Amino acid sequence: MGATAITGSRLKCPFGVAPGVFIATPSPVFAAGPNVGRCTDCIPFFNVSGFALCTSLMNPITAAQTAAAFGVLTPGTCIPTPAGTWLPINPSVLVMGIPILDTTSKLICAFGGGIIEVAGSIQSVVTE
Repeated sequence: MGATAITGSRLKCPFGVAPGVFIATPSPVFAAGPNVGRCTDCIPFFNVSGFALCTSLMNPITAAQTAAAFGVLTPGTCIPTPAGTWLPINPSVLVMGIPILDTTSKLICAFGGGIIEVAGSIQSVVTE
């Protein structure tokens, strides 16, 4: 198990031009202050910030801008579009009955099939 994803953890996408930020859905369970992420925390712009611009041609904005530029790749606005919940999950550690996120968790974006990952966390969970 990797470090636990909490509010403020960095996210990365292979098609994004800047890192994103993870924001856990508030719950009564905290890890030294910030909320702990759960596999259901995948709402665009609420849990998963954008990555500034997207270079995937499967993103309709990027595709349109690239076509308008006569085929020159022109990144469009990043709109995270999760194709489900975070995977893989660690079913042995639960918060309110829902598995937590860690730095091994992945989220697939429907625009381009980019695999969003937790790039860094500032908290480790101690399990006893």
